[in-house]
Amino acid sequence: MSSGPAGGAAAAGADSKPAEKTVFDIKLEKFDAAAKIKIIKEVRSFTDLGLKEAKDLVEKVPAVLKKGLTKEEATAIAEKLKELGATVVLE
Repeated sequence: MSSGPAGGAAAAGADSKPAEKTVFDIKLEKFDAAAKIKIIKEVRSFTDLGLKEAKDLVEKVPAVLKKGLTKEEATAIAEKLKELGATVVLE
């Protein structure tokens, strides 16, 4: 009987470790007003949004631009947006 609780404690310890995140969301926190048009164009390039929808999304910062990306995809998009003058967070 003593091995039962010990086994349960070990299993609970393994479950409490944070799993490495595999799915990311890109959130636009803020951007340089001078780069607004470039940022809208970039948002359109990685989403299926039209010009008006992309503009509305960028203007209502903070906003999630895209959900469910892999780490590599999210990092690449975030770097492009940062180069244009945006502040981006991966969630």
